[in-house]
Amino acid sequence: MTFFIQIWEILKEFYPFLLKGIGMTLLISLIGTVAGLVIGLLTGIIRTTPFSKNKLLRVIHKIVNGIIAVYIEIFRGTPMMVQAMVIFWGYAFMNDGQTLPLIPAGIFIVSINTGAYMAEIVRGGIISIDKGQFEGAYSVGMTHWQAMLYVVVPQVMRNILPSVSNEFVINIKDTSVLNVIGVAELYFMAGKIIYINLEIFQTYTIVCVLYFIMTFSVTRILRLFEKKLNGRENYTICGSQSDPAAEIHIKEEAK
Repeated sequence: MTFFIQIWEILKEFYPFLLKGIGMTLLISLIGTVAGLVIGLLTGIIRTTPFSKNKLLRVIHKIVNGIIAVYIEIFRGTPMMVQAMVIFWGYAFMNDGQTLPLIPAGIFIVSINTGAYMAEIVRGGIISIDKGQFEGAYSVGMTHWQAMLYVVVPQVMRNILPSVSNEFVINIKDTSVLNVIGVAELYFMAGKIIYINLEIFQTYTIVCVLYFIMTFSVTRILRLFEKKLNGRENYTICGSQSDPAAEIHIKEEAK
């Protein structure tokens, strides 16, 4: 019972620290995931765009593809903790010791790291779309970018949603590495609490449970969202498209 009493006392005394850490963790992971998705969409579209017949544009496209490939390999091949140290202290090294603001720095680090993974996820999603979708868009006069924007990307977003959700959950946990540059996320706040009360095991037990609650809740919410996008599972198509009386009858879901 003593252990649980200690847990309760820590929660009662230090809940403002824990709430601040949870808020910072969710803020950075959410913005970082959304920004990473935008980076992934842009890089994925560029990498799957056909080469132009214009020689200059072809050369520029190849250079951009090369830069994107290097970016992806570097940020997928190195730990986020090392990236955080290099970016944060590298900026200070080049600016006479002046460091980046902590919260924007944390968001930037998570965003570009996530973008490297999203780039491959989006590229795979685009490749998985049937070529007939592109051909149909081109046949009605759309450019490649219009076909991407109005035809392909909406389908890609639906297909990659589980992967995007997974990246969000990973980012909730990986924001803990930002404590090395002083970002006041949940793990950093745990360190502050331990510095005050010296109760290491009890404090980290609370933090472990809080991380689990966050990831579990986010996973369940995103799964509900995925089910909404999938629509009804049971339906029967009756008649033909050439018959004006043809209708789609949706079966009532079993109660």
